[in-house]
Amino acid sequence: MDYKNVPELFGSLVFDDRVMKARLSDEVYASLKKTIDENVRLENSVADAVAEEMKNWAIEHGATHFTHWFQPLTGITAEKHDSFITPSDDGGVLMEFSGKELIKGEPDASSFPSGGLRATFEARGYTAWDPTSYAFIKDHTLCIPTAFCSYSGEALDKKTPLLRSMQAINRQAKRILKLFGNDDVKYIRTCVGPEQEYFLIDKELFDKRPDLKYTGRTLFGAMPPKGQEMDDHYFGVIKPRVAEFMEDLNEELWKLGILAKTEHNEVAPAQHELAPIYSTTNVATDSNQLTMEIMKKVARRHGMVCLLHEKPFAGVNGSGKHNNWSVSTDTGVNLLSPGKTPYENAQFLLFLVAVIQAVDDYQDLLRLSVATAGNDHRLGANEAPPAIISVFLGDELTAILNAIKNDTPYKGAEEVKLKLGVHALPRFFRDTTDRNRTSPFAFTGNKFEFRSLGSSNSIACANIMLNSAVAESLRQYADELEQAEDFETALHELIKRVITEHERILFDGNGYGEEWIKEATEVRGLSNLKTTADAMPHLLDKKNVEMLVKHKVFTETEAHSRCEIMLENYVKTVNIEGLTMVDMVRKNYLPAIERYLYRLSQTTVLMRQASPNVKCKYEVSTLERLSELTDYIMDAVIDLEGALSTFKEFTDVFESSAFVRDEMLPKMETLRKYVDEAEMLTSQKDWPFPSYGQLLFSVY
Repeated sequence: MDYKNVPELFGSLVFDDRVMKARLSDEVYASLKKTIDENVRLENSVADAVAEEMKNWAIEHGATHFTHWFQPLTGITAEKHDSFITPSDDGGVLMEFSGKELIKGEPDASSFPSGGLRATFEARGYTAWDPTSYAFIKDHTLCIPTAFCSYSGEALDKKTPLLRSMQAINRQAKRILKLFGNDDVKYIRTCVGPEQEYFLIDKELFDKRPDLKYTGRTLFGAMPPKGQEMDDHYFGVIKPRVAEFMEDLNEELWKLGILAKTEHNEVAPAQHELAPIYSTTNVATDSNQLTMEIMKKVARRHGMVCLLHEKPFAGVNGSGKHNNWSVSTDTGVNLLSPGKTPYENAQFLLFLVAVIQAVDDYQDLLRLSVATAGNDHRLGANEAPPAIISVFLGDELTAILNAIKNDTPYKGAEEVKLKLGVHALPRFFRDTTDRNRTSPFAFTGNKFEFRSLGSSNSIACANIMLNSAVAESLRQYADELEQAEDFETALHELIKRVITEHERILFDGNGYGEEWIKEATEVRGLSNLKTTADAMPHLLDKKNVEMLVKHKVFTETEAHSRCEIMLENYVKTVNIEGLTMVDMVRKNYLPAIERYLYRLSQTTVLMRQASPNVKCKYEVSTLERLSELTDYIMDAVIDLEGALSTFKEFTDVFESSAFVRDEMLPKMETLRKYVDEAEMLTSQKDWPFPSYGQLLFSVY
């Protein structure tokens, strides 16, 4: 790629503001911008004009089809392609695309997860154009970002409630800003920059692992002699094959207007990270879904497979997706920027405590928003925050809040100039606070970083809950302050009260320590929802449903359906993993071990025939232990098969998820333990699948 042309390349396949401004009339452009920026209803005549220019632009760029691109509750994207062609009277075709086709599509709603909202025979559903997210061209198809709803109007996707949550926080934040005299603010937006972690492995080796193909993670595998303990992969020199992939990936993402910025090796072997510049939450969500899709596509071009599972390999770091979240006005003010004197910045402090209260009041919603079968393996491990949700503020902000709470003067932190002991190196000022990698929810200067998301998660779910919870805090504050006789006094007392009531959620220490888990649950009363089965039912807690309904993010029916869908996804995922384990053990592992045992026993007999005094310690000890292990493996397989059979009998998703957590997963772990030990005793020649060492160290 010619990097001199990056500005020209960037967004070249996006019907963005530059294109719209150039191709639409001033009147149409102004009307569309008002819809995008201020949520004003779109006129049909404007839709027709936009559709015509969008079609012409797409055809000029080689597109022959269009699709309503949406995000159903499968966790991935969906699309149905229609061509632009329309028959003409002379037997030829015309290329047409109307405003009606732009605004509305009609996919089959019964074939996507609905949590009981749609019966199988009730097929009709609708997609509706989201003008706040730009259309783009992918694989010669014009992709139109859309919301997806049922025939009766319930949201069946992730975009609709996300947009609703953005409206909710916009509505409440404007009330707060008005109290501070900011009458010129037309709207506020939450912005996100999701850091995406992933693994790259050789495709030939991937194709030889049924567990990777069926489940996205290795269900068996003994650790190689070397893992990540040398810390030599993190930020290390990028291997040529990976560098070529990253260069190709950047080009594809930049064409689609995705702000890919930072790339580097992550901690585990074969693990990497891509970070974008943050953008409006809705756009960032669409961009991240595209990023995951394109990562997989580009990896295959380079003879590799991109793994987005949260824990594809046991024993090394899993992959997360850090959600950097902030709130900004249309006038360019970051409401989470402390400025030079945060103690005196009352507006900042009010938004800060609003987030603190939101995280404390709705810690269960934040936890369940990142709950999946895959992420359950990652949370609480050494590379991920614990399942307990807490907030890290750093030394300076903690000191400021303590000063407010105790009505004592605050002495500002002194700037510390770091001297590195080498004259040629520049001196620079140290940040006023360190970073805490163990915190699930950390303030990082002018934004919060929610670190609990799994790498395969849509960021929509976490941001829906975060936007909604903060909107509720702001609503409470606005209701109180709008009635205050003395605004400044009421504001001070409000901030002081919130700090006092919600300081239990603030923690700046080591989130991995056992002492923190004990303190958090036994002393502070924080929730510790370790698994999806523990977390997801809390979506239906009365306080949660009432808050989400109040802010019109979900209806009560939609909340119930989503809880059911997420739990169904959890149990189905683990069921597939269990079935895959049984299949691999019966068809491959046990026969392979038996073949090796037979050859080893034959060798032992021949050696003793040749020399009766030979003790054959290696052969005998290996035969004995492998024979034991085959019995253990067989018993464990039968045990797991019994659990899988029992699982089929459940009709209630809450009961089946508890069974999966309490019965199936422990049985799967037991089976794995025996097979992994057998791998260490069996010759590599006889082992049926590529090892961890081959998978993790095969890409150069």
